[in-house]
Amino acid sequence: MSDAAAAYVEMPLSEVGNNKEELDQDALHILPLDFLPLETPGLQRARLIKNVRLDSVVELFREADTGSGQVHPSKLAPVFNWPTDEPHQDENLVTIVCKLHSYDVYTLRIQLRKLGIGVDDFDKLKLSKEKSEELTGYMMDFTMPLIKQIYGEASMDIKDVSQLIAMFSTPDKEEALKNLKHMAGQLKIDLAEVPKFLEDYGDVFLSLAYYRNCLDTLIPKVMAYNEAADELKDNYQMKSDRRLMKSLEFIGDALSDVTASITGRFESFDRHSQALWEDITAESFAKVKNMIQSHHVTVGGVLCGLSVKMNSWHEQFGKGGGLVAKGDFISSEMMQGIEKIVAIEKSAPKITDA
Repeated sequence: MSDAAAAYVEMPLSEVGNNKEELDQDALHILPLDFLPLETPGLQRARLIKNVRLDSVVELFREADTGSGQVHPSKLAPVFNWPTDEPHQDENLVTIVCKLHSYDVYTLRIQLRKLGIGVDDFDKLKLSKEKSEELTGYMMDFTMPLIKQIYGEASMDIKDVSQLIAMFSTPDKEEALKNLKHMAGQLKIDLAEVPKFLEDYGDVFLSLAYYRNCLDTLIPKVMAYNEAADELKDNYQMKSDRRLMKSLEFIGDALSDVTASITGRFESFDRHSQALWEDITAESFAKVKNMIQSHHVTVGGVLCGLSVKMNSWHEQFGKGGGLVAKGDFISSEMMQGIEKIVAIEKSAPKITDA
């Protein structure tokens, strides 16, 4: 395994601990392989991760004292003693999933079904309770119009959609029925459709809150990288390195274009979400829902790629570092895979076409 393993990691090893499963569940670049229908027990305990070059590798172990043991999917056979006359079915499955641009739960919901990969427990394709609670502030923009529309100012103590759903399981059946009938009338749907509507509403806007949170976390790191890049560009000695200057220009243009484009997409989502309340019906919500979900794969892919790149830079140079070391890292690790992010963003459907 020595020729295939790598010591590079995308998250600080200090984060390895009791909350590892929650971190994996909420990550853009990590897929625990016990989620897939694999036969090999040892492989089920591993994870797929995106490395700094945005290649998918199988992480067999990860410890604070030994680092991260990684192997390319094509090198799995000798690790698990599989026959070499033809690819093992587990190798085939991992190879297919490696082609996904992101491993966030919303991308996986769409792509695993599209690939025909059966999953026993789709409940795993949800954000952790901790992450959902963290996103409450983001969700207020989407839940408040619903609360006001259905319950008016009298129920402003309701914080999120989950509380709305919980109201309908109250022991007070008469009050629950009253709320359901009122909501069904407002939304012009059958009484029995209200709980499903609320679940869908909460889930689609939770996905938007999740992606927006990822973007907001990224922006300061992109700005820090740009400052370091400007320092390299202004340095007399580093200017003579033509390869580095070309890399800096290419990466800088890519980051500017991609962040501007994806920020514009979020602004379009916001406009459509606000317009939804001018005439809220099941049909108008379905249109907005389909529009947002049609962008999950590309938004997830772009944010995954940017996160891996910016987190890698931050881990290497967040506490400082020499100009030569920064230049070498940019020309090699940072440069590799940037074109993948650009291609994903360019492939995004237009808002008007969704």
